[in-house]
Amino acid sequence: MKVFITGGAGFIGSQMAEKFLKRGDSVTCFDNLILGKKEFLKNCGSLVATGATFQFIQEDLLNLDRVIAAMKGHDLVVHLAANSDISQGVEKSDVDLKNGTIATFNTLEAMRKSGVRDILFASTSAIYGEASVKPTPENYGPLIPISFYGASKLGCEGLVSAFAHNCGLRAVTFRFANIVGPRSTHGAIHDFTERLLKDPKVLKVLGNGTQAKSYLHVEDCIEGMLHALDRVLLPAAGPDFYECFNLASLGVSNVKFLAETVAREFSKARGIPVPVLEFGESSRGWVGDVAYTWLDGSRFEKHGWKARLESGAAVERAVREIISEKLA
Repeated sequence: MKVFITGGAGFIGSQMAEKFLKRGDSVTCFDNLILGKKEFLKNCGSLVATGATFQFIQEDLLNLDRVIAAMKGHDLVVHLAANSDISQGVEKSDVDLKNGTIATFNTLEAMRKSGVRDILFASTSAIYGEASVKPTPENYGPLIPISFYGASKLGCEGLVSAFAHNCGLRAVTFRFANIVGPRSTHGAIHDFTERLLKDPKVLKVLGNGTQAKSYLHVEDCIEGMLHALDRVLLPAAGPDFYECFNLASLGVSNVKFLAETVAREFSKARGIPVPVLEFGESSRGWVGDVAYTWLDGSRFEKHGWKARLESGAAVERAVREIISEKLA
């Protein structure tokens, strides 16, 4: 199989590329390197199987002609590219429109024009907004996102579904929990660690620490997407196929737990006193932050997949991995 990964040099994309290469597939990573890093792909060349290929293309999804040319000859698109730093939308209200909605349209249009049929699309729990039902199932509504990122992803889901039903594509959409693990370029654990590198005595936390979310380790995330590829998408009969799943672990973890875990593990790694935690007053980390998200993953579990790590264990493992990277 020839796989085209948008955001292929990013946090999830680079690790997804390695997984496909280990399966013996050919991989093209397409990334503008705004958030991705070419160094994340350093292991890919050594993982190429006999008869397979790997290539990296530094280009922007907003360049439709370039996307079409690069995508020709592939069998599957894994669309991960987006502005995943949600708080950016507060200052740059068009960043998610461009790097989310328009980039997704161009990806789908390139599929239509280049004859690629299958896509795995990364959406988000942010499309639910402040859901009144928790854990939140896929059929919850109305969907009222409160961030530009969530609004963009909701629009993208509509585009993926419309292209599937009008252009013969086959698609699986995943509404991600908060993904954590090595190679993170943003997020609470990443940000906390960066702050402690600057001031190891005090860790300032945005919000009062009560914000709570579902956390999923990146390794479980990738395994879940590949499970859906093998058990749901590839066996699907005929074109015009669309499916949507929450991709989550069991339970939720609050920001206070994340901050305490980072502070404890950082002090242990550095051999210094545990940093003092300073919390804000707001129940949100930033404007547009959903204070409490808890995804119901039972529907996807019926297809035979379940995250190996529950939310708290995913956080603890990710903290150790990220601190180890930062201190290397």
